[in-house]
Parts: sequence; C-alpha cells; structure tokens
Amino acid sequence: MDRAVSVSHEDLREMALRVREHIIRMATDGGCFIGASLSCTDLLVHLYRRVLRISPQTVDDPQRDYLLLSKGHDVPALYGTLAELGYIPRERLARHLNPEDHLYWHPNRHLPGVEFHSGSLGHLMSVAIGIAMDMKLRGDANRIFVVLGDGELDEGSVWEGLLVARAHRLDNLVAIVDRNEFQANIETEKLIPLEPLAQKFAAFGWMARTVDGHDFAQLDQAFAKLPYEQGQPTAVIAKTVRGKGLPSIERRADRWFVNFSRQEVEMLLAELHGQAKAALTSSPLIVR
Repeated sequence: MDRAVSVSHEDLREMALRVREHIIRMATDGGCFIGASLSCTDLLVHLYRRVLRISPQTVDDPQRDYLLLSKGHDVPALYGTLAELGYIPRERLARHLNPEDHLYWHPNRHLPGVEFHSGSLGHLMSVAIGIAMDMKLRGDANRIFVVLGDGELDEGSVWEGLLVARAHRLDNLVAIVDRNEFQANIETEKLIPLEPLAQKFAAFGWMARTVDGHDFAQLDQAFAKLPYEQGQPTAVIAKTVRGKGLPSIERRADRWFVNFSRQEVEMLLAELHGQAKAALTSSPLIVR
C-alpha cells in the first residue's frame, strides 16, 4: 500500500483549487465553516495525494493509514477532497445538509473514508491514541494522523492525550495542527495564547516541526520521514491562513461560519479563480 508520489505540485494546486470550489458551493443553503475549511484544504490534499496509504479501494484494508479530522467543523474540505479522489461522487456534494444524506456539518462514518465521527472539539486525539495503541499491540505498521485546530488546543483533553501518547511511545501517531491563528470569531492569541506552540509540544515529549501549511514543498519535507524520532510521536504545526484563496475574507474574524446567497457564491468563485490564476502564473515551479 505504498503511496505513489508521482503527483506534481501543480497537480496538488489544481486539486486544491477544485476542493476550494466545492467548499464555497457548500457555503450556501445552510452554510458552513468556510474560513477554517479553506485554511486546511492544502493540508488535506497533500496528505491524501502524497502521504496517506489509503485509497477508495482500500478504505477497509486492515493495513491502511488512518486520518481523523478532529476539527470536524472543517469537514467541507474533507468532503471536497474525498469527492475529488473518488470516495464519493462529486455530484453528492450538492446534497450537503440534505436531511436524507449524511453530508452534514461534521464527519459521519456513514461516508466512505470517514474513520470516526467528530464535532465536539478535543476528543479525536484520544481516539487516535486508542487506535495507535491498538496497532502497536498488534504489531501492525499503520500510521494514524489526526488533524487538530489551533483553537481546539484550548481543550485540556488534548494535552492529557499528548502525555499519554509519549508515555506509550506512540511513534505511529502524527498530529497536524492547522495553525490559522483564529478560533470562532477571535484570534487565538487574544483569547488563550498558544505560543510558543512547538516548544510546548516538545515539552510534552513530542518531536515537533513548524511549516508553511500552504507550501507543498515544505509539506513534502515535513512528511518525508516518519516518525521524526523512534519512540516519540510527531507533531507538524502548519501555519495557514484562514479563508485562504479568497482575499475578501482572509483572516476575517467575522467569516468563520457563513451562509452566502447563491449570487455571493458565484462572486466568490470568480474571486477564487482570479486569485488562483495570478498565483499559478507567477509560480516558478510551473513550466509553461
């Protein structure tokens, strides 16, 4: 189940653009948590395309890697990624919030590729630890990845879990923090300061690294060799931008949950493509 890494950075950018399109379209008829969904899009695209040993054909394989989206309110990014990779039909995304489907505001195990329900912040670190311990006891080589929000780190259960993971030497466990510096409608550092975050993970016995969560080259390096140290769990702190891809809402505290009109959705899609075109044209990594 080795993950092929032949996909280029341009491929990743193009897929991330399509996932952001899906997120924007899910931001109407009931809405979604758009800001943080856009901030973690590049992380999820990179993980599924370059890191995770899992595919639509191996969702039940005992040897698969596990990804748990602990910041479950950002599930539009996960829905979009799963749809782009064929876990669910793209057309199904139009049923977001339809009571006759399972595409709701938080992950649901009725959807292929979703390993565990989430919604109440702070509890999937403990679930990930349980899975990691089980794999260790079985002698299996599965890796468990858990994506956390930075505001979620206010939950004491996360830090209790970090201690347990280190105590049991769970080097098959990787925590990824979407460090977009916002929680709900306030900046993290104005509510309960988290910095110095990497040093705090290190103090709890984790090997931690800080990267640009929108730079695929840096993400390649961050996940190239896991674990960072035998016998120690790994933490990747990914610095991201809330609302990434839409300058009109980037880093805006009032754009954490939105319910746009269909006209506003079309305007944001146009803005997304204008911004994306400029970024792709200026990128030195693309040969034209």
